[in-house]
This record gives sequence, C-alpha cells and structure tokens, in this order.
Amino acid sequence: MKLVRATFSLVLFWLCVSSVHAALPEFKDLVKQASPAVVNISTVQQVSSQVQGMPDMQLPDGQDIPDIFRHFFRIPEGYGNAPRHKAPQSLGSGFIISEDGYILTNHHVVADADKVIVRLSDRRELEAKIIGSDKRSDVALLKIDATDLPVVKIGDSDKAEVGEWVLAIGSPFGFDHSVTAGIISATDRSLANETYVPFIQTDVAINPGNSGGPLFNMQGEVIGINSQIYTRSGGFMGLSFSIPMNVAMEVVDQLKDKGKVSRGWLGVIIQEVNRDLAESFGLDKPGGALVAKVLPDSPAEAAGIQEGDIIYSFNGNMIDRSGDLPHQVGRIPPETDARVGVVRDGKKQTITVTIGLLPSQGEELKTAGQMEEKASANRLNIQVSELDDQLRERLSVTEGVVVRQVANGAGADSGLMVGDVITMLNGEEIDSVDTFAGVVEALPDNKAVPMRIVRRGSPMFIPLKLK
Repeated sequence: MKLVRATFSLVLFWLCVSSVHAALPEFKDLVKQASPAVVNISTVQQVSSQVQGMPDMQLPDGQDIPDIFRHFFRIPEGYGNAPRHKAPQSLGSGFIISEDGYILTNHHVVADADKVIVRLSDRRELEAKIIGSDKRSDVALLKIDATDLPVVKIGDSDKAEVGEWVLAIGSPFGFDHSVTAGIISATDRSLANETYVPFIQTDVAINPGNSGGPLFNMQGEVIGINSQIYTRSGGFMGLSFSIPMNVAMEVVDQLKDKGKVSRGWLGVIIQEVNRDLAESFGLDKPGGALVAKVLPDSPAEAAGIQEGDIIYSFNGNMIDRSGDLPHQVGRIPPETDARVGVVRDGKKQTITVTIGLLPSQGEELKTAGQMEEKASANRLNIQVSELDDQLRERLSVTEGVVVRQVANGAGADSGLMVGDVITMLNGEEIDSVDTFAGVVEALPDNKAVPMRIVRRGSPMFIPLKLK
C-alpha cells in the first residue's frame, strides 16, 4: 500500500512539473529569427586634453611630440598640440528596421559622438551616419551603407499588456547578442524628467550596453526600445524601461523627413493631484493634472485655461495622472485644435485649444533671493512680507507675499517653507500682505483649501487646512 502511495505521489509530482514546464514560453525560435537584425554600436570621440600640473607645450602647427620623448619623459597621450581620439567604445545596441540600412538606437548612445561604428551579426563593422537624434524621446536614427540586411518586425506597442512575456537582445557590457526575458510590469509609466515618453516597464534584465536594443513580444515583433533602468547600485534591480515603438516610429518619420522632431505644446506647468489637493478643490477622488502656472503667450493662455484648473481629459482621453498629459499633447501636431476638459470651481467644462509648437528649451525660472523687510504674523503661524522689484524679476511673478518664517502650525503642516511666495489662497489672488491677512482670517476651519505658491522658481499648489 505504501509503495502504491509513493508511486502515485511521484506520478502526480511529475505531472505538475510537466504542466508548469509546458506553460513556460519557448524563446529559441524567436531568438533565431530576431537576433540577426540586432547590432552593437560603438562610438569614437575626439578629445583635446592638457595634463594638469604641466605647462602647455607649444609646437609648430601640424607637429606632435615624438614617441621617443613620450617614452623617456613619460609624457601621456593627449599632451601637445594635436587632438586625440578615444578608442572606440561599445556603448549600446540597436536594431535594423529596413533592408537598406536604417537603424534605431537611443539618443544617449550616440550623443556627442564624432564617429559611430555599427557591428552587424555577421561581424562586419560599418560607419553609420546619424540621420537625426531626439533627446526628449531618447531616440536616434542611424544609416549604414548596406543592402539586403535582416530586419525586425515592428509591432503595435499600444496592444502591449501587463503580464505579457517579453524578450530583450543586446550587448550588455559589450557581450553581443545576449538574451534576457521577463514580463511587462506596467505600461504608460511616467518618469521624472522624461515627460514625453509613456514608458513600458518590465522586469527584463537590462544592463549598460543594452541601451538602444529591441524589446520583443512573443510574436517576434519589436514593441519597445530598451532605454534605462532604475538602480541604486549601477546594476539591474528588476526595473527596466523601454520606449514604446509607436512613439519611436512617430519620431523616426519626422527624423527621416526633416532631421528633427516637432511636438505639440500647451504651455502649462502642471502637478499631481493628491488626496489632500483633491479635497481642497472639492473633488471626489485624486486625478487629473493641476495647472500650477499658465505660461505667457502660450496656447493655454490664448484659450482661457487658468491656474487652478484641473485638466481631466485631452481630446477625449482621460488624464488619470499629471504625467499622462505631456505624452498626449506632445503627439499632437502643432496648429491642431484639441479639446481640453477641465474642472473649474467644481464644474466641468471643455475648452478648445489650438496646440502650439514646443519650444526647444523650457522657460528658465530663477531662485528667489533673501529679503530684509518687516513681516506680519497670522493664523497659519507664519510670517510673510511684501515682494520687492528684485524678487519679482527673479521669479517672474508680479504679485504675492514671501514667507519669511515658519513655526509649528497650519502653515508648517501644509509644507510651507521659508522663501516660498504665496500667490493665491482659496481662489483669491494675493497682491499684498494686507490682502493675504484678510483671506487668511476668512478661511474656514477643518476644511482643506488650495494655496498656490512659487518655490525656487517652480509654481505649485499645496493643500492648507486650519484646525
């Protein structure tokens, strides 16, 4: 009887293991099909260095220090008149998207390169021309002089789903055609300082050298360009981020056509709506993008969007988080009309905006200076003072009061800091210390209200509640 039970248990265990094994994906055919179109990318940079602590040696034009002097006097490379080239460095990966030699990679892989060298799967090395490179999306388009090349299949990244198996091929640390696999952890992920890309987040092992390589789905289609990782150690920690191919191909079309990328521009500075801010604006739950500032002479200003508006939809697409808005605005061609849904004073309305062209550089905001001026206290247990002309110019603000001291109380609980400039409170514009004092005295107890401030040049809303 014991033998029968043992035999039954072994059979059951074998069946379970076989079932789990059968459920795991098989990658070998996909790798054989896709790997030939993946390339290694190296760059060469020209440098001109002068050795610290040694005088500059002036030599006749076109001449350099003879090697015999370098050997005996230990003079390093790069010292003298002639510029030096760094040896080619394997910095990343890429993949071929057309038989006539167009290749996609990351902007940061080829940025500042004087020469780009592509190594194909058959070990040929060819110099590539940079057709165009877009820093905002981190996408670069290269071209090599070759024909009949193996190419990848381009997939629809909008169809990518969380939990789906994906595979990466690249050159981590220079090890060509290394294959790693994992699943999609999230889509439409917003990252700090990467406002125009809704990243695909995966747990695929990505390391230095994988940048620019393809992310494949199980149909062998490229759905993303591996771009960056989140790490505290410099190595892989289970958080990898890829640029969706639908975004990348929009960039490619523009780079091919005109060598640069034009994006839509609304002209607002926005922030996330958390629970306290949602309460202060009378919302049922957090969501949308809170307009902290409307930039002057912008499409938003022309259309009548106001500071304190909460944008909840754009062209019919819901804005769940503030990071969703730049993705959608950037993909709209300039001079196109768009419908912007906002909540203002607790009521929804739709505003039509003619989208503008995103400037090449953002607005520069400077830090506030210190003030020596009589301050006044109030129910928030803070001290504020008037703005002077110097501070107005530095912050590009016209009205408000500057916070001089913060003690324990409602002001500190709301997160106010010394140097903040309060420009609006509970929907009222603040143009002087007297106005501020009057608005504060009229604030209700035990109810969150919105307060707009400018901190180190950046406008934002914070919730304030008097207890």
